[in-house]
Amino acid sequence: MDPDTVATFFAVLLLGGIVGLVAAWFVPAVRRELEPAAPTLAATIAVAATAGSLWFSESAGFVPCELCWYQRIAMYPLAVVLTMATIRRDAAIRPYAIVLAAIGAAISAYHVAIQQFPDQSSFCEASNPCSAAWVDALGWMTIPQMAGVSFLLIIALLTLSPPTPTPPRSESS
Repeated sequence: MDPDTVATFFAVLLLGGIVGLVAAWFVPAVRRELEPAAPTLAATIAVAATAGSLWFSESAGFVPCELCWYQRIAMYPLAVVLTMATIRRDAAIRPYAIVLAAIGAAISAYHVAIQQFPDQSSFCEASNPCSAAWVDALGWMTIPQMAGVSFLLIIALLTLSPPTPTPPRSESS
């Protein structure tokens, strides 16, 4: 399969996610319908982003730059932890996942800035620069932008509805 086709597929899915979240924020009925599925959708995004990054490196042969590795360090645990939390219906993981996704989003934002202004940084090695854009999905979306949107969608989904408070533990005397 062609890398541009795969990138376009993921970009369209992410844009669909953005449209869905915008609708959820502004249309209360959509929000009520989306809230129960939000943790599952966040886990699905993390798993899809992980699968996509592995496909780009292992099947397409793209060598991840240093910032791509840092984004993977933030995304891969989210795929596992959010899936486990969804299966167990454990809302307590949300704050930790949000922090991890926020770190990943910040790294993605920096990576996108380096791609937009390559002369502003010498962060990565010359043989594998962070400014390289392996794909241009839909004519504008690069891999770091897809990662950044994934992180932001995960954050938005996990904050869509507040976690159910855990009851206080009773102290035995």
